[in-house]
Amino acid sequence: MTHVAAVLALLSLLFVWSLVSSRMSRWSVTAPIAFAVAGAALAGGDRPVLGFDLDAHTFQRCVEVVLAVMLFTDATEARGYERLGRSVGEGRLLGLALPASVLLGTLVGVALFPGTSWWLSAVAALVVMPADLAPVLNLLRDERVPLRVRAALNVEGGFNDGLVSPFFVFCVANLISTDGDTFTDLLLNAARGAAYAVLVGAVLGFLASWLVRRSREAGWTGSTGLRMAGLALPFLAYTASSEVGGNGFVAAFVTGLCYARTARPAGDDHLRLVHDVSHLMALAVWFTFGVLIADEFSGGVSLAVVVYAVFALTVARFVPVVTALTGSGFSGAERAAVGWLGSRGVTSIVFAVLAYTQLPDEEAAFVARTACATVLLSVVAHGVTAEPIARWFARRAPREEVGKGGLPPAATVRDTV
Repeated sequence: MTHVAAVLALLSLLFVWSLVSSRMSRWSVTAPIAFAVAGAALAGGDRPVLGFDLDAHTFQRCVEVVLAVMLFTDATEARGYERLGRSVGEGRLLGLALPASVLLGTLVGVALFPGTSWWLSAVAALVVMPADLAPVLNLLRDERVPLRVRAALNVEGGFNDGLVSPFFVFCVANLISTDGDTFTDLLLNAARGAAYAVLVGAVLGFLASWLVRRSREAGWTGSTGLRMAGLALPFLAYTASSEVGGNGFVAAFVTGLCYARTARPAGDDHLRLVHDVSHLMALAVWFTFGVLIADEFSGGVSLAVVVYAVFALTVARFVPVVTALTGSGFSGAERAAVGWLGSRGVTSIVFAVLAYTQLPDEEAAFVARTACATVLLSVVAHGVTAEPIARWFARRAPREEVGKGGLPPAATVRDTV
């Protein structure tokens, strides 16, 4: 009965929020804030109003599906930025800055928390480093900010969770392995799972793309059918890959990349349904975030956790990004903006919940606390500084670089949250 009550509460909250969202936005109350507060108030603490079992196997599976859908939608939309016709530094951000940030986060985690294993510190770094753009949503549609800054953030936000997911799974596997597997065994298993996932994702994505294209040309389907097909794909990819021993997250991401070849010609309406479902899932994730905060911070938060969160949002993000973008054509101000605006949100929460449901109690609590502190601080810091940054660019940036064209609609900004 507690599960039914939790579902009813979430649905009721969604309905009420839909009626008052415009009014709340005038007071700077966003959907993530509303749902996180509701989660803390209704399902957090020692005596919750609603039972919300984060350790349940069913809940873990639900979170995995949420991540698969998010990865699929991010991949389909990230492909759309190729039409900008200019470099947005995505290769440097993803290939250089992201690994450097994870490495710095791992090193600082070991230094700040004595006794923490390298694997656990790596899991925490992989959880808190991927950028998610919900806290700076309005900025990404603000034409006062140079287009390539907004595009770079969008492309990075679309791809980094897909790139991080196999390494996250591998590090968690090293922490929970009880079968006596050696590092080599786990590495081979991870590589095998990634290879199967890429194969399943590529075959499914290209096959679906070809079938949809032929069906449209023959007049066998319409917009409603296409939206249903798009919704089915991430679930198909995750399930099919898992059945053959592949990484379901990687498969969903690769499927989205391949299927995007058809998504654009079919129009922006083609993937609207799966995007809406992804947005609804994101709201449930923010509700879970509130539960985690209430549970993990009920006894207070340590200084080390706060220092780690500050480091993750500043030095570990800023230095690798600014260094990687040097010589890429970005001005100093643009590099600084990309470095600072790497906000954290749904992606980190989902990875944290997955770690929380799989790791032993103490290790799970460590990852949850560092992730919650980082995301909470990001929501405040990036939310407060987004508008001043836009005003600064409006005063200083050359007019021809500000507002020259808009960004394509993006799932990565999760515009309903």
